[in-house]
Amino acid sequence: MTQKTRSYPFVKWAGGKRQLLPQMEKYFPKHYNRYIEPFIGGGAVFFHLIPENSIISDNNPDLINCYKVIKDDVERLIKSLKKHIYEKIYYYEIRALDRDVKKFAELSDIEKASRSIYLNKTGYNGLYRVNSKGLFNVPFGRHKNPKICDETNLRNVSQTLKKVEIFLGSFEICLDFVEKDDFIYFDPPYFPLSDTALFTSYTKNSFDKSSQLKLFEVFMELNERGCNLMLSNSYSEFILDLYKDFKIITLKAKRNINSNSQKRGLINEVLILN
Repeated sequence: MTQKTRSYPFVKWAGGKRQLLPQMEKYFPKHYNRYIEPFIGGGAVFFHLIPENSIISDNNPDLINCYKVIKDDVERLIKSLKKHIYEKIYYYEIRALDRDVKKFAELSDIEKASRSIYLNKTGYNGLYRVNSKGLFNVPFGRHKNPKICDETNLRNVSQTLKKVEIFLGSFEICLDFVEKDDFIYFDPPYFPLSDTALFTSYTKNSFDKSSQLKLFEVFMELNERGCNLMLSNSYSEFILDLYKDFKIITLKAKRNINSNSQKRGLINEVLILN
């Protein structure tokens, strides 16, 4: 990209980093080969940096389909999004499309991406959550006037993604293509601060303690390869002990995903650097 196109996340994602960018800014490496983000989510860091050479991935098929459709066919996606309406009965009809496996499989990638973005814009608190069967289960949201189709940003995102490689897969796939001096940013589902704090789930396979340990192994291997590494996670005894040999920065984040309103507000998170 010779000229950076200003774009921002096209979906709201739990744990998004947009609010933390001012705190994170000074820790981004000034020079690196490629930018790689294996848990792309809403992509706040990616859209902030707009790196020249990038690889993004996630194991959420609905999300990755959105990125690919926006990259390759944004105009038809915009046309589809304009057909949606903000209405409760309609919302639940669209949400229920994945309950019929055969019918859902017949939807085009554009229709699936349109559905995903619509549900994100109009569902409760902009959440993406599925149950153990992989079925979207977020209730109808209470919004004044949700912007279902942000044409300008979608077109800008499409331009930003033109030279970006996009993969569907677990975070381990980055081991197949990372090289020395690449900058890899990990933003996994956070380790829960309590037994009841686990927010499930962005995919039907939850990110448990064994997944966190596997991620640590990948982090260690990439460190040995000479990569620039950055990882976000919860300020928890388990994470602090696991990454104790690396540089740990404490950030202040405002998080609203808690059923108890008294427990919403500023909390500590960690940024881990090698």
